[in-house]
Amino acid sequence: MFGALLIIYILTGCGDYGSDSHSAPGDNYLIRVGDRVVTIVDFNKAFEIVKAAYSHNALQEPDSCRGAKLRLLSQLIEEMIILERAKELNIGISDSELDEAVAQIKGDYDDNAFEQVLLEQVVSYNLWAKELGKRLLIEKVVEKELREHVVITPEDISNHYEKHYNRHDGPSALSGDSDKADGDLNRIIVKQLRRKKAEEAYKPWIENLRKKYLVEINKKEWEKIAQIGSGLN
Repeated sequence: MFGALLIIYILTGCGDYGSDSHSAPGDNYLIRVGDRVVTIVDFNKAFEIVKAAYSHNALQEPDSCRGAKLRLLSQLIEEMIILERAKELNIGISDSELDEAVAQIKGDYDDNAFEQVLLEQVVSYNLWAKELGKRLLIEKVVEKELREHVVITPEDISNHYEKHYNRHDGPSALSGDSDKADGDLNRIIVKQLRRKKAEEAYKPWIENLRKKYLVEINKKEWEKIAQIGSGLN
């Protein structure tokens, strides 16, 4: 949905990056935002995960490979900034909220299938749960900062309906009782508009946060990482 959220791959591999840490002294850090640090090892682990989204041929192209790493760098920075914003706003995820999310995810799996997936991905349950909590926290900040402030007017709903629903080749009308169908469709449209407007507001919002928080990048180490595997070294 949002750039920062794309780097957290629940059940496809996780990395313990972006945590509050002072364990990366000197040149070992790659990104630092406040007390949060992403090390060189963290970045490389994360890139191994996101490489699956690219074709083998694309990663053989120097510019494409460097571009993929640059996008990951930007996404990691966004995640760290949002987590810093969560700390400033005193937003957290309670144990009950995490337990509810875990139960919902595990409910989609039969018997021991969930544990089997973690084993296949070589991810411990504790690490997976920690990353899930981080994802929930990011979504909570985005909800509070963006979605809660979205204003949807009757004109917005009418225009969206005319564009996406009031056409013969558009989505079919909801079946059943007409009043209920109209109400369901209205809720669907409001949800779609809320998501769309929040996404449009995300870029200026994150850019403002970038100016608010100090982001340190180890340029020397970044250039090494950007060149490795890109045919530039």
